[in-house]
Amino acid sequence: MEKRKINIVDTTLRDGSHAVSHSFTIDQVTAVAEGLDKVGVSLIELSHGDGIAGSSVNYGFSKTNELELIKAASKVVKNAKLTVLLIPGIGTIEDLQEAKENGAQAVRVATHVTEADIAIQHIKYAKSIGMMAVGFLMMAHMASPEKIVEQAKIFMDCGADYINLADSAGHMLPDDVRARVSALKNALDIPIGFHSHNNLGLSVANSIAAVEEGATYIDATCRGLGAGAGNTQNEVLCAVLNRLGYDTGVDLYGIMDVAEEILEPIMQRPQVINTASLMLGYAGVYSSFLLHTYRAAEKYHLNSRDILVELGSRGMVGGQEDMILDVAYELAQKTKQ
Repeated sequence: MEKRKINIVDTTLRDGSHAVSHSFTIDQVTAVAEGLDKVGVSLIELSHGDGIAGSSVNYGFSKTNELELIKAASKVVKNAKLTVLLIPGIGTIEDLQEAKENGAQAVRVATHVTEADIAIQHIKYAKSIGMMAVGFLMMAHMASPEKIVEQAKIFMDCGADYINLADSAGHMLPDDVRARVSALKNALDIPIGFHSHNNLGLSVANSIAAVEEGATYIDATCRGLGAGAGNTQNEVLCAVLNRLGYDTGVDLYGIMDVAEEILEPIMQRPQVINTASLMLGYAGVYSSFLLHTYRAAEKYHLNSRDILVELGSRGMVGGQEDMILDVAYELAQKTKQ
């Protein structure tokens, strides 16, 4: 029986940007991108952690302009599709055009799980200029399978090549993933992808659950580098998928070498599940909030766990990073009373 193909989408140079405070250099990016391309990764995602044009006061400034990084990576990526993330309201159609001119071949347009309609124009534009376009639904734990299907159909109807479901908080359990991916699989006639965070230690298990329910695009990063406790660890995922009999098209020894010899020396710290990142998953808070929360806790002399629980109770979502300081300030005032 022919093995089912699983496309590996490596987001080390995008989600991993959060974990290094957006400090990737041209030399680092070209080394990682070239390594990933040579070992058979299907898509290589590169941008600021919050997408193209994310470099800002709110989200953190990039050490090197992302357009320069994209242009440099495009010179060494020969087989994979060089991909960018775009969050409407942060990035614009003009930013997408510039990314395309600098070598990007695909875009994943990311919205909150209930707000797919704000991405219609971006997906249509991407298709009109010859790019692969993906509808990316963030914070998927915050919506029912039925609601997710409704939102995914908005993406599908405007031309998305596939739908990517993101457990942005690392909050979901395998059964949560199964329910959502199976609902999409039964309702759509385009492929489904899945993006996981490891805040509860379940990213590989959740990714396998997605595959077993029909997902064919799975996000991962070398060494698990990413926001919060990181993403699904690429070399581990490929090993598990190989053992299960799936075809990733990725050279297993090769991806191990990229992770150990190229990526690991760049990392500022090991990617582990510490107390704060565990709390992200437990409270269902957006993973990229972690470093912002650390800074707010230090500024106002608070326990970062208290801030994260409060953010979760308020249903904060990606794009509201600027509110973290406000929440911390309010908590600090209460402690003084």
